[in-house]
Amino acid sequence: MANSRAVTGIDNSGSFRVYMGISTDIVKEAKKLHQTSPLATHLLGRALTGTGLMGLMLREPGMKITMQFKGDGPAEQVLCTADSTGHVKGYIVHPLVEMPAREDGSLDVSGALGNGTLTCIRDMVGSKDPYVGKVPLYSGEIAEDIASYLYQSEQVKTVVSLGVKLDENGEVEAAGGIIVQLLPDASEEAVKALEEWLPKMPKISELTKAVEGDGSRDDQTVLTEFLERAFLGMPDEFSVRPLDFHDFEWKCGCSVGRFEQGIISLGVKEIHQIIEEDGQAEIVCQFCGKKYNFDKEHLERLELIAAAKNIK
Repeated sequence: MANSRAVTGIDNSGSFRVYMGISTDIVKEAKKLHQTSPLATHLLGRALTGTGLMGLMLREPGMKITMQFKGDGPAEQVLCTADSTGHVKGYIVHPLVEMPAREDGSLDVSGALGNGTLTCIRDMVGSKDPYVGKVPLYSGEIAEDIASYLYQSEQVKTVVSLGVKLDENGEVEAAGGIIVQLLPDASEEAVKALEEWLPKMPKISELTKAVEGDGSRDDQTVLTEFLERAFLGMPDEFSVRPLDFHDFEWKCGCSVGRFEQGIISLGVKEIHQIIEEDGQAEIVCQFCGKKYNFDKEHLERLELIAAAKNIK
């Protein structure tokens, strides 16, 4: 099994829907690309996992979601995007952020982000009118912030748990997440069952590590066990069955063409100024760190395109 896959499920009574993802490879890739400190790995890893699961909640193909966690703490900002097919990417402004541990010895993820806002942008690729929602950060703990946002924006009670587990050397051992969202016709009995289950819910990073095993089993077997073990002890009428299995992977999608469009949008005047002053341009993708170089001849072609489009 590849170590990043997701499953959606529903309980037998049709009262709540579940989104669960194993995001180990996604977080490993983010750590490798951004060279994150342990604290930043936890913060970015949780945000990537939560955003990826939010992407699976999008109702139409071609939609994408961007989650910006911006605070006054030393990490400053985490930004992640995902689409409805399970592709996710993200970055943290200060990847080497460090802070003293909490009294219990755990990493101070909420302190790294601090007080601020969570902005969620949902849009169709190519659309000029995205939906933008903004709420205050609830705690800086990412999972609680996403749950708070979903309740405020959709008025739906939601449980969110996200986890990243590192080994003694700071390498990613496991990462995963779960979102449980009540459906409109949820029964009172289902709500009560969830309330009783919540304190017993397994720690998501430990559960992820346990079900991944040695990677020899197929995706559906692992993800089905992931669901079953997460809701172990739930009454039969509210036990959860899988609906769909999804890819869940890091994918940047940057390209020369995308950055060409960005340069063209600057307009003739600014492109000409870059040519006159620098003679070339280098653009670094914030998400994956890949560098794109545009020499003078390339910039002059883009200047002509901007002129033809009357972008001054």
